[in-house]
Amino acid sequence: MTAADFRRIALSLEGVEEYSHAGLPAFRVAGRKFASLASQAGGYGNLMLTLEQQAAFVAEAPEIFLPIPGGWGKMGHTHIRLAAAREDVLTGALRTAWKLRIDKNAKTGRNKAQVVERGRVTDKKRGKRQP
Repeated sequence: MTAADFRRIALSLEGVEEYSHAGLPAFRVAGRKFASLASQAGGYGNLMLTLEQQAAFVAEAPEIFLPIPGGWGKMGHTHIRLAAAREDVLTGALRTAWKLRIDKNAKTGRNKAQVVERGRVTDKKRGKRQP
């Protein structure tokens, strides 16, 4: 798989938009990031998973998944080796990260109609800022 495949699959998930995070491609749903291509120069895509999900992916396919080095990896951020991944594996991994973000958004009351914009919430359907 390639960075283009990662992008295509991520954008095929419901409600996903691509944006620039620190000048690098990232993907969010309802204003919250779940994946990025910040490490594409090294041949990786990045996924935001729980530590339990990360451990399961790494245990099942250590040739494809590895924790991101340092503190990010200790929070569940996980590299996927794009060249080693098949499409079904990449799709499943992206869907897992996306679903985790959807579930977290539901717990915090975020939905598709709301995004954070410079500290204020904007209702995209009406285009109005809320206090």
